[in-house]
Amino acid sequence: MFKGPLSSPLQRLRAWYDGLFVDHAIFRLVWTNLAPVVPGRVWRSNHPTPGRLRRWQKKLGLVMVINLRGHRQCGADALGREACTKLGLPYLDMAFESRNAPHKERILRFHKLYSTARFPLLLHCKSGADRAGLASGLVTLFEGGKAEDALKHLHWRFLHFRRSRTGILDAFFLLYQKTAEGRLSFMDWVEQEYDEDALRSAYRAGRFSSFLNDMILRRE
Repeated sequence: MFKGPLSSPLQRLRAWYDGLFVDHAIFRLVWTNLAPVVPGRVWRSNHPTPGRLRRWQKKLGLVMVINLRGHRQCGADALGREACTKLGLPYLDMAFESRNAPHKERILRFHKLYSTARFPLLLHCKSGADRAGLASGLVTLFEGGKAEDALKHLHWRFLHFRRSRTGILDAFFLLYQKTAEGRLSFMDWVEQEYDEDALRSAYRAGRFSSFLNDMILRRE
């Protein structure tokens, strides 16, 4: 993985090589997975290239970017951070996992971050499928939406496969829908009743879908 600074043409070339061929950004050159979460305020996508960030700042009016991958040692990360610095876009790290029960502490941290965010903003992970779907579902519930609306952000049209290990994200929203929706607000449920260990223990993924997602598509 790319670990160096972008201090020379050679380092920049290495960052692009790493981003395109190691981090699979070559597929993201033509595929964005861009979709609105809250119209006019929140968007979701896969990891954007520097050029796409420039275009979306003008077209969508972006004033903030939230990186759902966390700080990573890769060319796509280095190039994206540099582009946001040049564009004056705050680039905030909010790492989530795609194959584990959402951590209560991270949900609370994301809620705090979102409550002080500037809009319009972009949420991105690597492919824009799983972690972007989780964060979009959380935003939907932060905004007062229902679990069924949150689940729409975890859909095969975004390349999310709910029968694979990433289906634990669907199980999280379904758990709230079945046990607390209409009785407790979402954030009260997270703080008072959500048990991530119990969800992790109860969830069982499909073997074929997990093999396809993890070994063939090699999703993060």
